[in-house]
Amino acid sequence: MGKTSAVPATLITRISELVTNEGDLGVFTAVENAALVIEDGLVVWTGPSSRAPAADSFVDAGHRAVLPGFVDSHAHLVFGGERSVEFAARMAGRPYLAGGILTTVRATRVASDAALRANLRRLADEMLGQGTTTFECKSGYGLTVADEERGLALAAELTPEVTFLGAHVVPPEYAADLTGYVDLVRGPMMAACAPHARWVDVFCDDGAFGADEATTILAAGRAAGLSARVHANQLGPGPGVQVAAAAGAAAADHCTYLTDADVTAIVSTGMVATLLPGAEFSTRHPYPDARRLLAAGATVALATDCNPGSSFTSSMAFCIALAVREMRMTTEEAVWSATAGGARALRRTDVGHLAAGAHADLILLDAPSHAYLAYRPGVPLVAAVWQAGKLVAGGPLGHRVMRSVPRRIT
Repeated sequence: MGKTSAVPATLITRISELVTNEGDLGVFTAVENAALVIEDGLVVWTGPSSRAPAADSFVDAGHRAVLPGFVDSHAHLVFGGERSVEFAARMAGRPYLAGGILTTVRATRVASDAALRANLRRLADEMLGQGTTTFECKSGYGLTVADEERGLALAAELTPEVTFLGAHVVPPEYAADLTGYVDLVRGPMMAACAPHARWVDVFCDDGAFGADEATTILAAGRAAGLSARVHANQLGPGPGVQVAAAAGAAAADHCTYLTDADVTAIVSTGMVATLLPGAEFSTRHPYPDARRLLAAGATVALATDCNPGSSFTSSMAFCIALAVREMRMTTEEAVWSATAGGARALRRTDVGHLAAGAHADLILLDAPSHAYLAYRPGVPLVAAVWQAGKLVAGGPLGHRVMRSVPRRIT
């Protein structure tokens, strides 16, 4: 079969359900009574436990489920302060408005780099412990050249999926000069921020930026080498999805209020519709109609939208449960959207699945099936997390066994 490998290999065996998401069809796939082999940070073999090859060490999954690590394609983790008072007021009946973002802008501007970094790392660790092995992180709470640049530089310390969101809202000092702020974002701010980012984003919605401003900023981002993604149609019907489609965006995020033309644009362009049910939970807006999008043939991703104002959750499991209960997704659709769907929203082919050659980013559940993520909402089911083949969170519940065996033949 090949030469003897010099790299230690780990076999995870007796997996009740191995979610692989193999293939390009965009559908959930899984193997029962399965095993997989990790070597040099990659998945190198999957199949039935009965046919598993030898390895340098093995983990007995104890008839538990193994999933790809979650891929969170929409998060805002660089910020100062918190907004629990605003949340409580909203639960008491005050509507959510985009302007609440400015509360966080004020707190972020006065926060030290050390404080912002500590909060970012805390939230990233929180995500990892709950199974999120890849995450995107936006700026957008500084809204000055210096503050946006430092936010992106901090985010880039932890993830390659960094998004410049200088066009989050218009800051107070430009309240009477929208054109001036757009010029700042697409000019000096873009020049300072683009070297730290992969993506450019615009909040194209009521209380934020209109179609013309969003189009101008996305074009400037493209000229600076950034790919587009758009906050679209969160607070009401609007031009966001159409702007995203025209810009060749990888994803339109939120998609709460869609017209038939918006659905057609999503499907015809191959854009991913990233749904963020944590935001609807926290704002009491209607949940997106996932069934409508899926029936039309759209690719759907799930993400947390982790931020201090409208969705302060880092739990992808919680979002999966909301998607199943409130957005009428099947458990298979929701898990695929939180893994392979998120990868597609980030245009990644190396994560979100566990086929041979994928990053060995995976989750061991303390449950026999992926369905338990929705079946037992609120229960911490992630028992262990591997990232690039290394155990980085939790532990396999005492089922890890080391033994000396001949090197696996590859």
